[in-house]
Amino acid sequence: MSAEQDAIDERIQDAGERGDLDELRRLADGGSSDAADQLIETATELGALDELRRLAAGGNRDAADQLAELTEE
Repeated sequence: MSAEQDAIDERIQDAGERGDLDELRRLADGGSSDAADQLIETATELGALDELRRLAAGGNRDAADQLAELTEE
């Protein structure tokens, strides 16, 4: 794994721990599937339905599934 990828992975982990949806969104929009996964996980933990709706509207099935689970409760 490259040093650049290591740095991105560290930024993803740090942003997830801080609940920083903006940073995770930037990384995900930059093409990081790991950031997208962390964004969904963090948005789910925070109950950030708007973020999950945005991702689901963009075609992200995992976000759509999480949104469905959160909104059926």
